[in-house]
Amino acid sequence: MHPIKARPNWWIRIFYFLYIKKGKKSVIYRSVRLDTPPFNKFVLGDYSVIEDFSCLNNAVGDIIIGNESRIGLNNTVIGPITMGNHVHIGQNVTLSGLNHNYEDVNTSIDKQGVRTSLIKIDDDVWIGANSVITAGVNIGKHSVIGAGSTVTHDVPPYTVCAGSPAKVIKRFDFDSKEWIKV
Repeated sequence: MHPIKARPNWWIRIFYFLYIKKGKKSVIYRSVRLDTPPFNKFVLGDYSVIEDFSCLNNAVGDIIIGNESRIGLNNTVIGPITMGNHVHIGQNVTLSGLNHNYEDVNTSIDKQGVRTSLIKIDDDVWIGANSVITAGVNIGKHSVIGAGSTVTHDVPPYTVCAGSPAKVIKRFDFDSKEWIKV
């Protein structure tokens, strides 16, 4: 890693093709910034897409993206993150498994280091535009995160969450086979 720019040195980036694992017919658009040093995993599943102007950084933890998933325009993805299959993320979304330490008031925050916690997104999840997903959050299967939400706690499967902080506003009732407001 470059000591000032916080991204891999140019001579490492020219070897991306050797250590980035891209699945069959997956696409990473040319304007995507890949801050992906080879000492952590970066895996993109089959038929998945990372759209223009996104930034992906696995310097502090693995990034694993499942099959048939899409990272929308202008997203920031900082590991550690694991996404399942059929995960669709809208525009301008931030997913960060990283937090800066700040507890010691006698030391500058930038000198205190960082801590990480895995973000886990199950299969078949849709995250609306301009949302923020914070470190350590688990998002359950077939969940929807409303646009502009800030997700700071786990999201149960088969729910719709929205707000800042995000709260469950609907859940699927398997007995009546319909979405019920909470």
